[in-house]
Amino acid sequence: MASSTTLVQNHRQVWLQRSSPEIRLYYIECLPPASTKPLGTILLIHGFPETSYQFRKVIPPLASAGYRVLAPDYRGAGYSSKPPSGYTKKDIATDLHTLLTTHLGIKEKVHLVGHDIGGMITHAYCALFPDSVESVVWGECPLPGSTVYENTKHSPTLWHFDFHSVPDLSVQLVQGRERIYIKHFYDRLAQCPEVFTNADLDFYETQYAMPGALRAAFTTYGSFEEDAEHNRQWRQEQGKVKVRSMVLSGAGSFIAEEAENMAAEFYEDTRHVTVEGSGHWIAEEQPELFVDKVLAFIEGKDKS
Repeated sequence: MASSTTLVQNHRQVWLQRSSPEIRLYYIECLPPASTKPLGTILLIHGFPETSYQFRKVIPPLASAGYRVLAPDYRGAGYSSKPPSGYTKKDIATDLHTLLTTHLGIKEKVHLVGHDIGGMITHAYCALFPDSVESVVWGECPLPGSTVYENTKHSPTLWHFDFHSVPDLSVQLVQGRERIYIKHFYDRLAQCPEVFTNADLDFYETQYAMPGALRAAFTTYGSFEEDAEHNRQWRQEQGKVKVRSMVLSGAGSFIAEEAENMAAEFYEDTRHVTVEGSGHWIAEEQPELFVDKVLAFIEGKDKS
């Protein structure tokens, strides 16, 4: 890995004036070393209960490999605006496409990497803007509209899907207890829960204690049924997504056994790769393996 002094990492905010309502998006941009041949752009899309901070360990090595790396806080999360509406994955994917194409002027195809709810967003992005996507890595989510989603959305493992779908009540019950609540997910779904330090928990607690943060986060769950309708409609009208796809799962994840079949419902060209020693939080539990798997796939060097 190149020395961190050779990397340019910026934290920026931009207003999406063409959105309704107008919103502010925060994002991290890390440029590759000047001595490295530019290889393209990677867009990292986080999940819940996290923000772009989720990718803090993988942004520098991905940039050092020659990529321009972008990691936004999507609508409703982190330092971005938390409007009262617009939380379908179609809405959020459109925000991110506008960020890249209109504000950053990126014209070439990009590589998408989405985790958890970010995986749902990457799928919407691919369905809406397939000509803008070179490859997609996604996973650790039951994709709304899939057989897996329909069979598990009310299961004990995914109890929070129903809880979050009643935002007013769930916000009232969690507010003031954000640290206890979000730590439950890290502890329960990780193979290596010790990777979440007190400093990390402090940061995530602060992010989700912001005004409107819980409401926005829970509303992204309340939109899953509408997301399911969108996903089924896109598949019916356009067929399966033709963008080259990899589903990335932690070997110890609850959804690893179902991921490949789920992806095959929606993608023509897909494969499933697991990361040993990781549960749900791959970029934080096994960042080096995360980087290796992502780069091998987007560069066509994987043999899986």
